[in-house]
Amino acid sequence: MRLRPELTRRPWPSMNHREVTAELVLEGWVPCGLGDWATALRSPDGSMAARVCPFDPAYAAFTELCRRLPDNPYLPRVVLDTPLEGGGTLAVLEFLAPLEQARAQEVARQWREGGGEAALAEVRRAAAEVDAECRATVPWWDGVDLNPGNVRRALDGRIVLIDVFCMDGAALYAQILEDAAVVSDRISGTRYVLDIPYIARESTPEEIQALRDALTASRSPRAR
Repeated sequence: MRLRPELTRRPWPSMNHREVTAELVLEGWVPCGLGDWATALRSPDGSMAARVCPFDPAYAAFTELCRRLPDNPYLPRVVLDTPLEGGGTLAVLEFLAPLEQARAQEVARQWREGGGEAALAEVRRAAAEVDAECRATVPWWDGVDLNPGNVRRALDGRIVLIDVFCMDGAALYAQILEDAAVVSDRISGTRYVLDIPYIARESTPEEIQALRDALTASRSPRAR
């Protein structure tokens, strides 16, 4: 896969996730998915997907896994991976379609039980190594989280795993309410920590306001 022109002529690190999403939509990319932490858009020709995220410290672990095993058929081909202003990320990879449920469940079972072919075992071993490293370095790390929803199908028919790591989001956002300064002290790039889709989708107006009040208080000069 080659990068589309609109992906090579933008200063992505100077843009935030809102600006990136707007730019991609204006170039004809179509929103096609909404997870807990990120929004997905599909390229005009259908060959690629962009994952735009305001805040997700766990995703760097997944792109690291892909870098370690660039030729493994169970991992997606990543063509662009860049930080964004404020702590977000933009990743562009081959488009992955949903996999039939029974097959996805079978692959997830093989992963849990240590079965499957050699290429799957290779990903499992490398994921365990990345997991161990992140447990020692990433605050509120939760670990490997492979479920059937993380098992997809590439356009060439390969079965592909995505987003196999996760944060302990419940504990992290509880800490924001208790003392948001602790989060910003331990994790860099939290400017848009409340912009993740999960907060917008699942929280009440009162919960959103409480989170915003906690962040505002932590960022005021008197809070330091």
